[in-house]
Amino acid sequence: MPHQEATKREIAQLFDIWNDALQSGDAAKVAALYAQDATLLPTLSKEVRRSAESIEDYFTAFLKLHPKAAIIHQNISLYEPIAINSGVYIFDTLVNGQKHSVLGRFTFIYRKDGEDWKIIEHHSSMMPDT
Repeated sequence: MPHQEATKREIAQLFDIWNDALQSGDAAKVAALYAQDATLLPTLSKEVRRSAESIEDYFTAFLKLHPKAAIIHQNISLYEPIAINSGVYIFDTLVNGQKHSVLGRFTFIYRKDGEDWKIIEHHSSMMPDT
């Protein structure tokens, strides 16, 4: 099968797949989108996650907030077998039955793994107030 170059649309859809996995409420489903050697610099934890187990552990807690993300701005760069999607997103969460929206910055770095793209590095941080 000939090698097919990734498109920016294909990389953009990877965010939708990740967001859908979040909304499933299944931390294992979210963690499965990450490579075994992935690094997660999460929004709501000081701990850098460097294993599948620790990534799944983070999402087990995070999914209790019923998160849903929407991209406000993104920049996609292709360097096959690597792709980068970075930008700004808004997260809606539920805390004690109250909806909260948080503006954040993100970077997803993907690596082609066979036919699939896996997240190899993910950084997410809240947007500073100033």
